[in-house]
Amino acid sequence: MQFNKKFYLKKIILLLVILTCLSFKDEKDFLHKRKFNIQLTEVKDNVPAKKSIMDHIKFKNGKLYSSYLKKKFRYKWISYRINKDSVYVDSTDTEVRLLVVESTFTDKLNQTLMMNFNILEWDIDGSMKIVGNNDKIKKYFDLTGREKGGKPKKQKKPKIIINKEDAVK
Repeated sequence: MQFNKKFYLKKIILLLVILTCLSFKDEKDFLHKRKFNIQLTEVKDNVPAKKSIMDHIKFKNGKLYSSYLKKKFRYKWISYRINKDSVYVDSTDTEVRLLVVESTFTDKLNQTLMMNFNILEWDIDGSMKIVGNNDKIKKYFDLTGREKGGKPKKQKKPKIIINKEDAVK
């Protein structure tokens, strides 16, 4: 009888430990599952190109994915780090969230991709450069864009309609 009580007690404790571990899931960052439509403008000798490249950036589980980087340079999911996450009130008394994000990735050819960008609510703005073996910049892009789906619409206040009959009484 004593053996069965200890055995069941151990099972209950093990079950409680597993349940508490599962209850503390990783908290996702603010960029998780967000998508942005961006324009990449290549800059050569401090002169931007006339045409820009349309691209999409997706964020998921601490990594970002760019369809242009995948096609052109075969970079798949690139990890990023949020250096600054701040919320402030602007001049229109609206809370605004600012994120400063940095991402670096080195491939098999020893080329390093460096991305630095700021996300202000639904707008993204920054730069991306690819550096070769001898620290010479091979490609440099300015990136700007907006979150897919765009700026959320403000809710309109309902109009109050007064019946003339009710107003007279």
